[in-house]
Amino acid sequence: MKQAYLLTGGPGVGKTTLIKQAIDKAQVNAGGFFTEEIRAGGVRQGFRIVTLDGQGAILAHIDFMSPFRVSKYGVDVESLDTVGVAALRDAIRECDVVVIDEIGKMELFSPSFKDAVLEALDSKKRVLGTIMLASHPWADDIKRHADVALITVTRANRQQVLAQVLRWIRSPIT
Repeated sequence: MKQAYLLTGGPGVGKTTLIKQAIDKAQVNAGGFFTEEIRAGGVRQGFRIVTLDGQGAILAHIDFMSPFRVSKYGVDVESLDTVGVAALRDAIRECDVVVIDEIGKMELFSPSFKDAVLEALDSKKRVLGTIMLASHPWADDIKRHADVALITVTRANRQQVLAQVLRWIRSPIT
C-alpha cells in the first residue's frame, strides 16, 4: 500500500467529511488541518483553516485585500504559514497520520506549504489529504508521486472510499 492517500473530486462530494470520519473511526494519532467554508446568510464568504488540535485562522475571505487571489477571495498566506504549515510540521514530528486538507490553489501560493507537503511525503508517515481536481503543474506532480494513491471521490462511491481509507490506515505501509 502507498504511504499517502489523496482524495480528489468535485466540490461538495464529501472529501473532508470522509477524512474526518476515517480519523475518528480509526482512532489514530493524527495532526494537520482541515479547510472549512465561512458562510453568512447561506453565502460563502471565505475559508478557515482548523487544525486537528483546535487552532484556527482565516485562510481566505471576500473582504481580504491581498495580492494572492482565487476568484473573489483574497488569500492570507501568512495565516496559512503560521497555523496550517506549523500544524503540518508538528504532525510530521509527533503523529502517525498527517492530514492535509487541502492541496489547492489557495494553499499553493505558499512556498512553505509546498515544502511541508514534500516533507510529509518524505517523512514515511501516513499522509491523508485532499488535492485539487483541476490540473496545476505542482499539484499534478504530487498526484503522480510514487508514494501517492490518488482516489476520486463521488457521492456514489463515498462509503466504499471510506472503507478503503480505513483499511489503509490500519495496514502496514509497503
